[in-house]
Amino acid sequence: MSHAIRRAGELALDETTVTALRAALKTTADEVVQAIIDEVPSYANALSGHMGATIRRAVRTALGHYLDLASGNATGGDGGDAAYELGRGEVRDGRSMDALLSAYRVGARVAWRCLAAGAVPAGLPAAEVAKFAELTFAYIDELSAASAAGHADELAARGRDQERHLEHLARDLLAGASPDVLLASVQRAGWQPPVSLTAVLLPAAQARPAYRALDSSTLVLDDLPDATGVLLVPDADRSHLLRQLTDRSAVVGPARPWTRASASYARAVRARSLSSDIRDTEDHLPELVLSADEDAFADLRARALAPLRTLPVATARRLEETLRAWLLHQGRREDVAAALFVHPQTVRYRMSQLRELFPDLASPHRVLELTLAVGLRAG
Repeated sequence: MSHAIRRAGELALDETTVTALRAALKTTADEVVQAIIDEVPSYANALSGHMGATIRRAVRTALGHYLDLASGNATGGDGGDAAYELGRGEVRDGRSMDALLSAYRVGARVAWRCLAAGAVPAGLPAAEVAKFAELTFAYIDELSAASAAGHADELAARGRDQERHLEHLARDLLAGASPDVLLASVQRAGWQPPVSLTAVLLPAAQARPAYRALDSSTLVLDDLPDATGVLLVPDADRSHLLRQLTDRSAVVGPARPWTRASASYARAVRARSLSSDIRDTEDHLPELVLSADEDAFADLRARALAPLRTLPVATARRLEETLRAWLLHQGRREDVAAALFVHPQTVRYRMSQLRELFPDLASPHRVLELTLAVGLRAG
């Protein structure tokens, strides 16, 4: 508290004046606290009971340290440390720095009035009164600055802590953690669970910029493998979300209950593995279904299309294309011909071949198998 110490060096308080001021210390502290209660609404209920007694002791300690400073018996460090901790405590109690600065201003005014009322009758020369006032307000200014630093540091530390907790929650959600684990993570992060979450995959460098345009409760990770970022967007309006991501390389998974966000993430990952052109997974459900178990799909194709494997490759390819068009157009010959750019008679001939290869082509179960087998390559 160098400025206050310099002021103290210019002031000469004799022992009689200091003794008189110390005698009035308790009364002065009580008046300071009462004025703060009366004039600063944020402290109307905070300074009663046990908390009020604690604050009164703190005010008396600060005033005592101030008198030590004024009499040349202190360096000023203790008062600054206490003020710094007071600023941190205001964050924990949910009060702004504005409230504390108001309390300091009120306290400085009342403390000066009381101290001056005791110093002048005790014999403080008129020439020293102005210096005494300057020291009083310099001391309060430096206490205020120390408290502001403590308040800012505590806010920054809390912000970092909450960001870590939110990242931990996002990782638990992507990992499909149990409801108990998720609820514990939610409580640590101070996050309000939504009804649903929608996973968005995008390049890591785009994650934070995209996040800033979304709901403030969105969870974000930008350090996943392969330089991938993910956003977990609460209760998203899907069409609006897609518009917001128009200029970004994003893949948007389905909305899922918040405890099942991992399912939305998994689908987005699978969609990205299929094609770099997929943006909305809801537009590609058939491909996603058929690719969910690649081995099973390969086995299904091999079994369902086995009769074609007895033919030359070019013939088998033409018949598979015809079979796909016939299934998709529900056997309408003219539509099948138009899709394949061939004559309807060609379609009739090829279908005759296919019926010989697949005698049970009219069977619903066979139709289902063949539709699945040729479906992934459609379009």
